[in-house]
Amino acid sequence: MAKFNCSFFLFITLLLQLNNLCSSLLEQVPTPPLPILPLPTYSQLKWQQREIIMFLHFGVNTFSDREHGTGHENPSIFNPIGLNTTQWASVAEEAGMSLMILTAKHHDGFCLWPSKYTKHSVISSTWQNGKGDVVQEFVNAATHKGIDVGFYLSPWDRHDSRYGHDLLYNEYYLAQLQELLKKYPNVREIWFDGFKDPEAQNVSYYFSDWFSMVKELQSSINIFSDAGSDVRWVGNEKGIAGDTCWSTINRSSLTIGSPDIKQYLNTGDPRGTDWLPAECDVSIRRGWFWHKSESPKKLSELLDIYYTSVGRNCVLILNIPPNTTGLISENDAHRLKEFRTAINTIFHNNIAEGCYVKVSSQRGGKEGGFGPENMLDSDHLGSYWAPREDDKEKEDHWVEIWGNDGDLRFNVIRIQEAIGFGQRIKSYEIYVDGRLIIQGTTVGYKRLHRLDGDVVKARVVRIRFIEAGGVPLISSIGLYFDPFWYSGFNAT
Repeated sequence: MAKFNCSFFLFITLLLQLNNLCSSLLEQVPTPPLPILPLPTYSQLKWQQREIIMFLHFGVNTFSDREHGTGHENPSIFNPIGLNTTQWASVAEEAGMSLMILTAKHHDGFCLWPSKYTKHSVISSTWQNGKGDVVQEFVNAATHKGIDVGFYLSPWDRHDSRYGHDLLYNEYYLAQLQELLKKYPNVREIWFDGFKDPEAQNVSYYFSDWFSMVKELQSSINIFSDAGSDVRWVGNEKGIAGDTCWSTINRSSLTIGSPDIKQYLNTGDPRGTDWLPAECDVSIRRGWFWHKSESPKKLSELLDIYYTSVGRNCVLILNIPPNTTGLISENDAHRLKEFRTAINTIFHNNIAEGCYVKVSSQRGGKEGGFGPENMLDSDHLGSYWAPREDDKEKEDHWVEIWGNDGDLRFNVIRIQEAIGFGQRIKSYEIYVDGRLIIQGTTVGYKRLHRLDGDVVKARVVRIRFIEAGGVPLISSIGLYFDPFWYSGFNAT
């Protein structure tokens, strides 16, 4: 009996020691750093990863050859006899776009769906004898291709007599908003702006009511406006974000439609309490609606826009207007395909992947799971390099990319932050063989630097992070050669 008690006691002791050892090992597994608030929502993260989305301006302006309709157009002029929304979706799919946003109603007040609240819609058009529904065909075609949809519903309505009578018009607008979101499910983005009739500037839009109704009907939708609540305007219609561009801003400082906030929208705010990333809107043509006299922008112009939008921590929404037949014009579709092919050509080969990457330090040591290899994998959100965090002294945080066999040849540098932990980087420097070539500020989801000249040859590229909120968390880095870039301009 005494022998049994002794063995049992020894067994219990060993179990306790093993438990303590396991607990000790678990305690030593390094944890991720604390986030820097504010943080993006799941919907905002998914939106950011889209990078380029499609806008489609289509309506009576397409047939009247105007940019801004008067509201007095005869609905019968709307007659896209060859309307093929499947062609729209195919063009978007081929361009790698995962979201299409349609102008369900523009300033002229003409509705592309058969709204029960007005006759100024497809109901009164000659197209399909007034029995058609462009919005439904658009949704069906996009859904079939696996592409998400969104709508623009203009607050300014130049046709409806209730406009200018606050209560009556806001009730009308809200009714149409509910109609859209109840009839067409799974909307991923809805666009609002603050445009008003110049002669009725005192009219009020009940944005708070509208936004609340949107979230009630479809909670996963992203709301775009000057003040969000999920995505903000970049402050211009040129596709150009600020060289400094924060995803954070103070919504309390924003008034939708105010001309005084454009610069603030363009740069964001490092002290912002709201996560509100910017969307850059621009048209592939000079105008937003299709005009026979216009042609698409040159490929070089579109690539410039890519670098100043997607390459500056934003999403690019590129307008591709259908023509009077109801198709995306062949020259627009061809240029868009060239654009996507060029992007794929530039970024298909990350030269850094074949290099030795050295870092200043690593959180948790070499086995901590936050090493430099994370910057070269395909996960640009959840996998990242994290340097050591030392409360006692401010460390110098840097990444070096070394060529394994001779010189590196590139003219584009990419840096990405793990924005799921907040936007952190405030300033950084890039050196090529010890020579300072870039002094940057923000990074965010993606920062692209296109360098002077045709190609840079170097043995080592060093990215030094000067200032950040907390330690920098770098999800991805890249070196690329852009064969379309032949310029003596400064780096962008």
